[in-house]
Amino acid sequence: MSIVSYNHLGNNDGQNLSAPPQFRSKEVSKSSVVDDMVQSNPVLYAPGEEPDHCVVIKYVPYVGDSKRAMDEYISELMLGGTNTLVLHNTCEDSLLAAPIMLDLVLLTELCQRVSFCTDLDPEPQGFHPVLSLLGFLFKAPLAPPGSPVVNSLFRQRSCIENILRACVGLPPQNHMLLEHKMERPSLKQVGHVAACHVSYKKELAPVAPNGCTGDANGHSQTEAPLMPTT
Repeated sequence: MSIVSYNHLGNNDGQNLSAPPQFRSKEVSKSSVVDDMVQSNPVLYAPGEEPDHCVVIKYVPYVGDSKRAMDEYISELMLGGTNTLVLHNTCEDSLLAAPIMLDLVLLTELCQRVSFCTDLDPEPQGFHPVLSLLGFLFKAPLAPPGSPVVNSLFRQRSCIENILRACVGLPPQNHMLLEHKMERPSLKQVGHVAACHVSYKKELAPVAPNGCTGDANGHSQTEAPLMPTT
C-alpha cells in the first residue's frame, strides 16, 4: 500500500518550499496525518508496519497561484488484488488559505469568551493558551504538554462541533445513535420505562409493508393492518 502526494505551484509559497529546510518541514507535517491513521488502526497495521508515503512539491513560476495537486492511493484487495485511486485538483492557493485565516481569528476570539468548570474544579476557567482545537485548521497541530496530538480531520472537526454544541446547551454527538438501533423501539423513550407486559397469547406484531418497524429517518412508516390471531 502506498500514498503519493505531488504538488506544483508558482507563488511565494512554492518558491519558499523549493528550499530543502522549508520543504522538510512541510513533508513532516503531511506525514504526521498518515502516522495518526496508522496508530489508530492497530488491527490493520502491525507494529512497525505503515504504507509507503512520498511527498513531492515543485516550484513552477508560470502557473503562479494556481496550484496543481495530484494524489495516488493504492490499497490492498482480497486474493492479492490492489485498488488505485488517483485525484487531480487545480485550485487558487491563496483563495483557499484566506477563509482559513478568517476562521482562525473567529474561533480564537470566541474561545477567549468561553469559561467552564468541572466537578473536580468548580472555579470557572478558560481554555489552555495552546488552543489545540484550532488543529483542524493546521497541517501540524499543537497540543498542551502531555496531551495527545490529533491529526485525524474528522476527529478535529467533531471536537469543534461538540464544544460549540456545549456552548448552547446541546449534548455532544457520538454518532452511535444506539437508541435508534434497539430491537424494542419503546426503549428509545428517555425517562422511566414501565415493566414489560407479558402476553400468554400468540400474536403477530404489526409490521410495515417493507418488513421494518419503527421510524425511518425521522418519518413514520405506514403499518400494515393487524392480522387476526388464532
